[in-house]
Amino acid sequence: MTSVEILFRYAVPPTDAVTLALANTGEVYGIRRLHFDRAARTLRVEYDATRLNAATVTKLVRQAGLEIVEELPLIPIEAGQQQAPAA
Repeated sequence: MTSVEILFRYAVPPTDAVTLALANTGEVYGIRRLHFDRAARTLRVEYDATRLNAATVTKLVRQAGLEIVEELPLIPIEAGQQQAPAA
């Protein structure tokens, strides 16, 4: 097993229905943990990279109804540094 995390920023706080749908994604084989930071409006998803990939996890979160604004780096970028363009 290879445990990987992905961090999303969302636009609108999730409704009860979206929260329930996201909780149900925990039943997907390979999703290990979901953690909301409501103050920062982020969702951190831990998953098994031998079973799932980032695109599949993103799709599951969007299908649950969470409006993702962006995927954030797990290591904060310091002021003045620029993020390398995605390939």
